[in-house]
Amino acid sequence: MASARHDQRTGADPIADGKAEAIAELMLEVAQCFFRIRALGQKTGLITSWGGGAFGFMRSLALLGPLTVPQIAQMRPTSRQRMQRLADELAAEGLVEFIDNPKHRRSKLVQLTRKGAARYGELNAQLLAIASTMGAALDEADIRKTADIVRQLSDDVKLRSEQLS
Repeated sequence: MASARHDQRTGADPIADGKAEAIAELMLEVAQCFFRIRALGQKTGLITSWGGGAFGFMRSLALLGPLTVPQIAQMRPTSRQRMQRLADELAAEGLVEFIDNPKHRRSKLVQLTRKGAARYGELNAQLLAIASTMGAALDEADIRKTADIVRQLSDDVKLRSEQLS
């Protein structure tokens, strides 16, 4: 992207500075990468035809333990209703189960079943096998730094989105 500069003829302010352009380019590259990752995930079976939410849903439960559907929805840019539908689908497959929530009578907790934990482990191993073949020219420290930068940018986008709500 070429840098926008102050227009001497009109006195107009610059549309964007170099940092803004770099952030915009990063956001667009991340979006393009996401769609490529989703396509690869669908081809390899990591992502179902209806979306990648199942793996992420199970990952949240594997890492954080039992959660309510609203808690899971708050962690994602999606609705509680979408997460409830996903939880119901995963429960029908025997991958998660609803258990009593000692902190709330009506809002059940969702937890992985043994079958769900095993399936998550299989999917995670498959993801790591694919990831191990990628980025051969990249240094691990650079990859981790990039992930940190994308995480910070994602948090900023989330905050700005919440401010607009």
